[in-house]
Amino acid sequence: MSRSELVRLSGVSKQQLSRLENGQIRLRLDHLKPFASHLGYTPEQMLLWGRYPGTGGGHIESSDVLREEPGQDEPFGPAPGQVPELDTRAGLGGGGTPAREVRKDGKHADPLKAEGWLFPASFVREQLHTSPARLLVFDTTGDSMAPTIVSGERVIVDTGHKTPTPDGLYAIRDTFQSIVIKRLQVVRSSRPTRVKVISDNPNHPSEEIPLGELEIVGKVLCCLKLI
Repeated sequence: MSRSELVRLSGVSKQQLSRLENGQIRLRLDHLKPFASHLGYTPEQMLLWGRYPGTGGGHIESSDVLREEPGQDEPFGPAPGQVPELDTRAGLGGGGTPAREVRKDGKHADPLKAEGWLFPASFVREQLHTSPARLLVFDTTGDSMAPTIVSGERVIVDTGHKTPTPDGLYAIRDTFQSIVIKRLQVVRSSRPTRVKVISDNPNHPSEEIPLGELEIVGKVLCCLKLI
């Protein structure tokens, strides 16, 4: 939600909201009541925490939660503290979009969406067992990984995990340098080591390639399911 949207919903002026965010006014319940519900919390919760809920503790800059609409001279991309989402749909077989320059990843460059994701620090630490700096979100397309992952669902990927162990779901580069999600299984008896690249949908063929020819973007940690 942008500041302008919150101002419109709450009736609080942009200047007043900025003073509250920057600590220039001592927070009271009557300050929080106009907009707390629009953020999904009670005034008592926000006053007790003294911060935006769900950010994992400590003070955060207001730009981490509320975004100004970018002007001509303002950067366009995820705010500090957010997990970026690639602006190319990660193909699940034949549907990937060629990379464009924004995020550098070795010899590749991938575009990012204007807004990222803000996950609770405890979720990243205790459930994903990694750090936010290593995470990327991918929007998927195609049916090669159905029913495990359905087209349109997003996956969270740990870009610091580039070795296919343990076996599982990984984001990899395909022949066309697009990012696809596949199940990798190391053939440990082969010399040199080979890896099975498996589609969960039996209607899509799997293949086996040398480990040295496999380019891993990261390990899939979880899927954000549609209901």
